[in-house]
Amino acid sequence: MSAPPDDPRVAEATAFLRARGFDGPFALALVTGTGLGPLAERVEDPVALPYGEIPHFPASGVSGHAGRLVAGRLGGRPVLLFQGRAHPYEHGIAAAMRVPVGVVAALGAPPLLLTNAAGSLMPEAGPGRLALITDHINLSGMNPLYGEPSDARFVPMVEAYDPRLRAALKAAAAVSGVPLHEGVYAWFSGPSFETPAEIRMARTLGADLVGMSTVPEAILARFFGLRVAALSLVTNYAAGFQTGDPHHAETKRVAAQVAEDVGRLVAALLSGHL
Repeated sequence: MSAPPDDPRVAEATAFLRARGFDGPFALALVTGTGLGPLAERVEDPVALPYGEIPHFPASGVSGHAGRLVAGRLGGRPVLLFQGRAHPYEHGIAAAMRVPVGVVAALGAPPLLLTNAAGSLMPEAGPGRLALITDHINLSGMNPLYGEPSDARFVPMVEAYDPRLRAALKAAAAVSGVPLHEGVYAWFSGPSFETPAEIRMARTLGADLVGMSTVPEAILARFFGLRVAALSLVTNYAAGFQTGDPHHAETKRVAAQVAEDVGRLVAALLSGHL
């Protein structure tokens, strides 16, 4: 795979952050999805900045996403935590998180763990469960590498979700007593929730989970040469499936309830399985 070309926006943002204590090296970088912002409260000796103060970082305007970058220690290890993300449906481009993901690569390229709130198509994995993403289906019609002129845009996506990281997360789940399902994630553009007909289509195509994020960051992570894994917090059954009739208020409420499990899982990952 070709190396990505230097991006002056990533270089400027990285220099800005290094000068303010975000210097690494980090054991893990973590993007928190809806309802997981409180995970940042577990970080010891934190250094934090709002995205709006960091050059070329996108604003996040979704409730449940604080829009801060936090560095510190979690489970005794140095971490870089993105408290919320910018979504393509907010900015109209799939590359909204290109600079933040590029910064992870520039700050030592630690493994990147993505999290999201998702609807489930698995009867056994209802609201309140966690699922490890094994692969994805891009149903959005977008790609974060549109317009990239270099050959690095031809990113291979076989085993995009790193097998060693997935194995480490499963081991951490077993140690921490957190039930962990697995499945394929389908990315819809949002911001409207999916229709029951769209969910029937996704299920026919092999999807187990549906949501409006994560896939762009996973593609960007591979573009920048990062190892990446992703966790879905199941906040509801998908529209028309089982009892599924999703609403954003439900998404935030259930995600907040699962945050404790995510914290235990990440702590176990950092303490001996990464």
